[in-house]
Amino acid sequence: MQQSLSVWRGRLQALGPGVLMATAAIGGSHLVASTQAGALFGWQLAWLILLVNVLKYPFFRFGVEYTLTRKESLLMGYQRKGRGYFYSFIVLNIIAAVVNTAGVLLLTASLLQYALPGNLSVTLLCWLILAACLLILLLGHYKALDNVAKVIMVLLTITTVIAALIAWQNGAQAPADYVGPSPWTLASLGFLVALMGWMPAPIEISAISSLWLKAKQRHTHISRAQGLFDFNLGYWLTAALALVFLSLGALVQYGNAQPIALAGSAFAQQLMQMYASTIGDWARPLVALIAFLCMFGTTITVLDGYARTLHASFEQLGWVKHKAALHYWLLAQAGCGMALILFFKAALSPMLTFAMTLAFLTTPVFAWLNYSLMRGDGGIVLSKPLKWLSWCGLSYLIGFSLLYLFWLL
Repeated sequence: MQQSLSVWRGRLQALGPGVLMATAAIGGSHLVASTQAGALFGWQLAWLILLVNVLKYPFFRFGVEYTLTRKESLLMGYQRKGRGYFYSFIVLNIIAAVVNTAGVLLLTASLLQYALPGNLSVTLLCWLILAACLLILLLGHYKALDNVAKVIMVLLTITTVIAALIAWQNGAQAPADYVGPSPWTLASLGFLVALMGWMPAPIEISAISSLWLKAKQRHTHISRAQGLFDFNLGYWLTAALALVFLSLGALVQYGNAQPIALAGSAFAQQLMQMYASTIGDWARPLVALIAFLCMFGTTITVLDGYARTLHASFEQLGWVKHKAALHYWLLAQAGCGMALILFFKAALSPMLTFAMTLAFLTTPVFAWLNYSLMRGDGGIVLSKPLKWLSWCGLSYLIGFSLLYLFWLL
């Protein structure tokens, strides 16, 4: 009994990087894409969301397992593999850091503006949210981020499940004879790519998780078993919540006569309105809280994660040697993201689409890179099921990327 308690105590102390990964993932891919999938197509895409999470599992796991086994970040492995891979990853991160920061910040501010009384401008709310995130990260560092993420995930999980149970108890809004559109058409391919590209998260999150794990290890000893427990908990909680968010759309919005808004902030506001009209106005604050927790958690983890990755990348190149440079990267990323909102707000949607498409098309490359590092760098032995799942995942990623390129052309 004492030994069992000791094991669980160690697992709970090791929790952090996996929870941060889940907090980063449960943003646009869940609140918007998963819920839209349910609103547009009902339950038809539930199996696809689950399948994508299963097929991508090895490549996110390898980022954590490589660090636990080799005692170095995944970025070190990328650099050792070749300059081309490493520089490509840096370029991808710079684009994603700026565009994603602007995108999640604007969506968070839009949701907060809708939920708050009065008429505060979105720009002002962007500044306030950004200031709050930077205050936590600059003063509290990794420990504060770790603690904030855990609080957000607990609240988010509880409130989302409650909202889904309420919707389930009230029953589906679609008429019994309603026949919805099929997602299996070429016209829907763009939506499917966006859904799968960031489900559960962009592939660069595997490298960010590796760095979060290194930061956690400076404060807490983490064994391989404890690290994988943390990762698996965060990853599969993310997959489960993706299905819960799909159920919100399927139960409340699917089959409704009102056209489904496709823009992120407009869709989230529409979800709140439909909850209020079908369940009761008292449910509006609950859904507003879920939406805000989703996006605030994503905003703060996006800020820290990409800044941490860029700092580590340039440090490895020998271009940055000062430890406080991480703060400068945070401020630079925040400033560039805010500048994008101030001067290019109208072009932000196509920029986000470009970033999502780029993330989707580069996923097979970095998924293979993660797999090759585990196979050939350090003699790490993979189980047969994990090998088979890796090859199935690579086949899926390459095949769908080629199909998407063919569709574009």
